[in-house]
Amino acid sequence: MPEDRDWEVYKVPPTRTPVYERTTSVPNPATFFQTVFNYVVDAPVTFVREWIERQQNKNKFYYYHQKFRRVPDLSECLEGDYLCFFEAEAQWRRDRMVDQEIVEIVRERLGACKLREGPNQFQNCAKEVEQLAQVTKAYQDRYGDLGVHGNARTCLMKQKHRMMEERKAQANASQ
Repeated sequence: MPEDRDWEVYKVPPTRTPVYERTTSVPNPATFFQTVFNYVVDAPVTFVREWIERQQNKNKFYYYHQKFRRVPDLSECLEGDYLCFFEAEAQWRRDRMVDQEIVEIVRERLGACKLREGPNQFQNCAKEVEQLAQVTKAYQDRYGDLGVHGNARTCLMKQKHRMMEERKAQANASQ
């Protein structure tokens, strides 16, 4: 900067800022209402919320890791034990949903691999294609041809018929 400054144009700010002094002895009503609100409404609500959070942190419960106990299969239920039939049916439905999600996850992995690899997908995604084929075949063997109204009993009968056909084929092959 040049040495010959014009002090009138470039005024220097004051070295000390003046302190605001109250001119009245009446308190500010906004400050009063804010303090009353903090003590009457905000403090109790905050205290209760923090207490609840402390209690919840002591007893953590993870909903997404719920584990059901395995119930007996439908073939292990006694005749006329309707509660066992109901539990086996519920277990079968859970197993079917889990198997559907497994197929969906493997399918998504294959799609991601194909998207990631582009034109090289046939060489680099062969493992995922094989895994999807295995998972789909296993799902089809167990739940295929049951339809929308499939249940544990029809699935068990399907498995029984498949086992009988395999035994017939083994017996015919050995003769």
